[in-house]
Amino acid sequence: MPIEHAAVQVVHKPWGVNDLHPWSLTDGSGDAVGELLFQRADKTAPPAALLLKLLFTSEPLSIQVHPDDAFAHSIGLPNGKTEAWYILSAKPGAQVAVGLKRNLTPQELRAAIRDGSIAGLVDWRSTTKGDIIVVPAGTIHAIGAGIVLAEIQQHSDATFRLFDYGRPRELHEDNAVAASCAGPLQAQSGPRRLTAARTALAAIPHFVIERIDLPANSNWILNADRETWVLVIEGDARIDMASTSVGDAMFVEGDRAGIEAGADGMSALIAYPGPDPIMSLLQESGEQMTSSADTSTLRSLPKPKEIVEAQT
Repeated sequence: MPIEHAAVQVVHKPWGVNDLHPWSLTDGSGDAVGELLFQRADKTAPPAALLLKLLFTSEPLSIQVHPDDAFAHSIGLPNGKTEAWYILSAKPGAQVAVGLKRNLTPQELRAAIRDGSIAGLVDWRSTTKGDIIVVPAGTIHAIGAGIVLAEIQQHSDATFRLFDYGRPRELHEDNAVAASCAGPLQAQSGPRRLTAARTALAAIPHFVIERIDLPANSNWILNADRETWVLVIEGDARIDMASTSVGDAMFVEGDRAGIEAGADGMSALIAYPGPDPIMSLLQESGEQMTSSADTSTLRSLPKPKEIVEAQT
């Protein structure tokens, strides 16, 4: 069963950044980097249900919307796109837009796309490090400048743009109007503590997102009975004998992975299909990790090189 150090695809965007430190050593000085996409290292593996990425913004992204599963199926796509953002860093005054200030009829939404007034109707709100924002399919949204975030989403690139700040890219008026729930975002449940080491940030049918905070030099077992992504956001650890640090991701499915937190401890985001947290997902192992029965099953994993897109 797979335990993989995820490969990274570098995606250049006009709204990206030049310096990705500490998340990546990629040099964006020649062509700004907007996204790091984490992918299965095994290119022959079936597609994952979830997509994990990091986004870096120096300018606002387009105002957009994603379809739900039903609308995606109606236009020939395998699934829709519900996503969630975990804010890793945010400059003072950074904002995200989620939902609209008021309900719009389809006719009003169409007119707002055509005359650009949609830019003044989205509900911008301040954001800071540690925020979690779930963006259900059909929610009109945007990400502002000065933000680094981790995005967990259904594996889909279906995006319909409503406004793009004058950039020469196509708007998708008809599909955007059809896919949108054009109104305010409904209240969301906040994070909840599962154990001393685990916090459930979001738990919805499409995925569960947890933050784990492991003390220095502690040993743990990750019991991944389904597709599970691990993104290190602070500190370092050995995960199934692979050295990992900030910005590294692992993919685990149908297997048990040992986690040995480093001298400064380790914090990570963990994402897997929902709807509910798996209470047996993470267990402190104590002496179990050092027994010959356990260490004999661990294997050293090479760290894949980054796959660079549109970069010479």
